[in-house]
Amino acid sequence: MVDTKNKGKYGEDLAVSYLRRKGFEIIERNYRHRRGEIDLIGLWDNTILVFFEVKLRKDTNYGDPETFVSRRQIKQIIDTAEEYIYGINWHKDIRFDIIAIGNGQIEHIEDAFY
Repeated sequence: MVDTKNKGKYGEDLAVSYLRRKGFEIIERNYRHRRGEIDLIGLWDNTILVFFEVKLRKDTNYGDPETFVSRRQIKQIIDTAEEYIYGINWHKDIRFDIIAIGNGQIEHIEDAFY
């Protein structure tokens, strides 16, 4: 049986491969700050800083992966992103996306929240 940590790493590895094929530069994995954690941080065309939440479900019998991002998680991601943006002095566009992995497919949901 795969534990939660290994399952999360597996999902993130799939997401990184997918995003790199789409042209993203992945600049952080599992970024942690006292306010929370962000699964992946990437750059699109050196103009948009994108914060990714990766959700993996073996199947969708209990709902699609993206529906498992709670309001509390969204707040933590946004708060952590604000700290990151401040720390690197970023003054260009940002975006929050979800990478949903389920039933052998990857779905990229752009501008999932803010």
